[in-house]
Amino acid sequence: MSLRDRIVAPEARPDGREPGHLVPVYRAKLLEEIDLAEMSALAAGERRGRLERVLGHIISREGPVLSTAERDSLIRRVVDEALGLGVLEPLLEDPSVTEIMVNGPDQIFVERAGRVEPVPVRFASHEQLMQTIERIVSTVNRRVDESNPMVDARLPSGERVNVIIPPLALNGATLTIRRFPRAYTLRELISMGTLDEHMLMLLGALVRAKFNVVVSGPTGAGKTTLLNALSGLIPDGERIITVEDAAELQLQQSHVIRLESRPPNVEGKGRITIRDLVRNSLRMRPDRIIVGEVRGGETLDMLQAMSTGHDGSLATVHANSAEDALLRLRTLASMSEVRIPYEALRDQIDSAVDCLVQLARHADGTRRVAEIALLSPDPYGEGRGEGYELATVSRFDAEPMGADRVVSGAFTHFPLPARAAERLRLANESVPAAYGVAALPGELHTRHTGQR
Repeated sequence: MSLRDRIVAPEARPDGREPGHLVPVYRAKLLEEIDLAEMSALAAGERRGRLERVLGHIISREGPVLSTAERDSLIRRVVDEALGLGVLEPLLEDPSVTEIMVNGPDQIFVERAGRVEPVPVRFASHEQLMQTIERIVSTVNRRVDESNPMVDARLPSGERVNVIIPPLALNGATLTIRRFPRAYTLRELISMGTLDEHMLMLLGALVRAKFNVVVSGPTGAGKTTLLNALSGLIPDGERIITVEDAAELQLQQSHVIRLESRPPNVEGKGRITIRDLVRNSLRMRPDRIIVGEVRGGETLDMLQAMSTGHDGSLATVHANSAEDALLRLRTLASMSEVRIPYEALRDQIDSAVDCLVQLARHADGTRRVAEIALLSPDPYGEGRGEGYELATVSRFDAEPMGADRVVSGAFTHFPLPARAAERLRLANESVPAAYGVAALPGELHTRHTGQR
């Protein structure tokens, strides 16, 4: 969409204090005053500032008489309609908003601090909402129409976008924007109550000792945030390759290669999947591979990489518990075209995954590490035919929710399995005092998983 098309797009916003009919009027006046060629050469921030100054001169010269607040609102609305996303611009500028959910033109919700709440803004019509959606998808060379009613994309500024329109969306065009998460350190996550100091010490030792770690949790639990924080524990100088569906990780190491999948073009060609990238990353001499999320056949490739020399790799998976995460990994790995027996998949997971970090999103919106569990070989037989054990080494024990609807509780820690402690020792990492080593399997807080 050209700059002229974006400025004269016939949109109108019903919110704000100044008369709504002034927005298209002053959009047209703005077009008459500016040099489009000159504006196109400016950076986005400079372009907005120039438009605001020109529009301010027009309003001062021609009226109408408005209060300072009304005048500022009119300028912001006209420029938002011209260059931004209209009613969504103030929400995108609000740092407290982590997700924006548009359920048709009349209903907009946002997520703040883990809580979903409605906001008192709306689109003037379905047409205006569709124009905003088309503006969003056009920035990433995508299209949305009845023949292609669903779109996943990432904006240049980093936000993840999902669009689904009628006839699939019965309430009208639906738009979901997940904000690009700020990179938190583990220290910051401790201050937020996500984990405690003992867990930080343990996770640091596990990552440095090249344990393969899988972060699991439900949608919105903070898996990417924790994965990014864990990656900060990787020693500088190692060659790290990240593979993501939508690039969100912000690693600070000096030797990082970032790979991002690509959807098919308008002709349905050119798609590059996560699996393609994982397979290619194995040919790039990685020290560690970080997969933003495994959700299909690439899980098998990731497990094989973890168990064949790429120790210290990290990944995330959607699951509601540590046991569910293992089952989901097995299910996802079976989605590849390679037909592998059930027992072989179980053994593949057993040899590849060393640690599961389970996240939970509580009813009050807080996010915590619900459990850290280490995978132990099957103690019941050499062939591991009975399954494997998860040894819980940290757990969050929640208290009953009170009238204030706040979830409180405490982290509990258990002894480390002897094999894990020995592996830390060989890597010159000490076992944190809270995880005194258990000499016998019976002393661990374990449960048997797999088929008995």
